[in-house]
Amino acid sequence: MPLSGQIAQQRKVETIANNVANANTVGFKKDQLVFKEQLTALSGADQDIHIPRKEFSPDDFYHTQGAENAMVAVDGSFTVHEQGQMIPTQNPLDVALQGEGFIEILTPNGVRFTRKGNLSISKEGELVNDQGFKVLSALNASPESLREPASAGSFPKPEERTIRIPTDAKITINLEGDVMTKNGAISKLSVIEFTDRHALRKEGNSLFITPDETNINRTNVKTTVNQGFLEGSNVNAIEEMSELIKAHRHFESIQKAINAYDSISGKAANDIGKF
Repeated sequence: MPLSGQIAQQRKVETIANNVANANTVGFKKDQLVFKEQLTALSGADQDIHIPRKEFSPDDFYHTQGAENAMVAVDGSFTVHEQGQMIPTQNPLDVALQGEGFIEILTPNGVRFTRKGNLSISKEGELVNDQGFKVLSALNASPESLREPASAGSFPKPEERTIRIPTDAKITINLEGDVMTKNGAISKLSVIEFTDRHALRKEGNSLFITPDETNINRTNVKTTVNQGFLEGSNVNAIEEMSELIKAHRHFESIQKAINAYDSISGKAANDIGKF
């Protein structure tokens, strides 16, 4: 059905437009759609040849095998987690992640994960992100405990893992995420990785949520923290604009097909009835 294809193309246009709009958003990861086509003729349609036991009519020789019910639909949307470009800022509170990891953030809705590393210090002296959400420190536990789901109940609550920065202190953040002053380490950024990144769901403002806590990996994290950098969006504006043009053209082509069907139906209803 042309209408289903048009709806699918409209979804694609909206997705690409959102990617283009966030081409300059720090830590943004682009989305892509997956389409599926349901072909009734290939999904259990009767392949037998039917010879009518009556006087033949034209309809007896044009079996569509249900093809008129074929349709296109959006099978799903997935996020492309490719690394974005490292942008130098020379700001000691800016951090960019190199690798597959995410920073743990405490929001009013619970713990979330982000790649957006433009951090700052709140009035309360806590390390926060650009939305004012608190950045969490890494859990201080043995690798064995971190790998054991049953140990989760003994870990400090997220509210107890905020990072406080001493007043007027000059901080340094190393590749492992250790937050240090001239007097030594004061905390460590909680940088975690996921067993399956595609299980993450976007929640807006470059925040992600995982539906399953066992998907979180806190041990053997290979992601590095780069102070004085920000990770740019992984959207290639030129490629996305090219795809946007293609999607618009497909949308217009389908619209022409729908107009043609309307014209044929109109002639069938008006002109043939005159004979």
